[in-house]
Amino acid sequence: MRRIGVLMGYPEGDPQAQANVTALLRGLQDLGWVEGRNVQIDCRWAGGDPDIALTFARELIAMVPDVLVPSTNQVTRILQQQTRTIPIVFAFVGDPVGSGFAASLARPGKNITGFANFENSIGGKWVELLKEIAPHAERVGFVFNPDAAPNVGFFHAAEAAAPSLGIKLAALAVRDAADIEQDFTAFASEGDGGLVVAPHAVTLGNRKLIIELAGRCGLPAIYGDRYFAESGGLISFGNNTADLFRRAAAYTDRILKGANPADLPVQLPTKFELIVNLKAANALGLALSESFLTRADEVIE
Repeated sequence: MRRIGVLMGYPEGDPQAQANVTALLRGLQDLGWVEGRNVQIDCRWAGGDPDIALTFARELIAMVPDVLVPSTNQVTRILQQQTRTIPIVFAFVGDPVGSGFAASLARPGKNITGFANFENSIGGKWVELLKEIAPHAERVGFVFNPDAAPNVGFFHAAEAAAPSLGIKLAALAVRDAADIEQDFTAFASEGDGGLVVAPHAVTLGNRKLIIELAGRCGLPAIYGDRYFAESGGLISFGNNTADLFRRAAAYTDRILKGANPADLPVQLPTKFELIVNLKAANALGLALSESFLTRADEVIE
């Protein structure tokens, strides 16, 4: 009987986070690891709270698992600080090298490897897509957590792309719900704006609030995670998160069979999805072109 500890950065009641864990478990089952028969899987949910994440990290490590599977930079960093020996396979983590999780993508080193969610250049793509759907937008508020290295990288990429698109980029740095409400209200008061919302535990955990504020303020927004479009947000462009967790199952399988995580290269996403929520577009009075809708991987009616 082998043991796997899973530490999710999101609340247990989050249906999309549950779907990611399901993808991980199905991936393991496809590789012959059946819970209760040859593997014990212990799952904990931090809900974006670093103190809870630390408590659960120590709890999982005390169980002496064969592999730890964290999701998000926050919980991955906490696990990395708590153990240098138990193999770690992260999923949905931004900028693994810049965040200090891996020495390089090809040779991560030490006891940790896994699957990144984006490259920094995606920040420029988000701004480009927003300008395409809302050509009137002269100002774009970039919503990100300034303490997260990947989010800062996304912002700098967006900053570099903005001038050629005729956009003035504003940094909307948020660490909690109060920051979100304050920044959105101040930004919307100047008019002719749009939003780019970077993926982070803070933004994902407050996505209902963000979507409501964007709608109330009349701000077209593009999000880096499909959870937003599925929850009523206008458009998302990002990776297929469930695919990352299925791939994480393959690395977990290899480590359980003797592979060294230091020798398993960190992998970048291979599947990106454009999701459009037509209900949100209609509420904002946006007429999306047929060519744009044709490019979408999914259109939510």
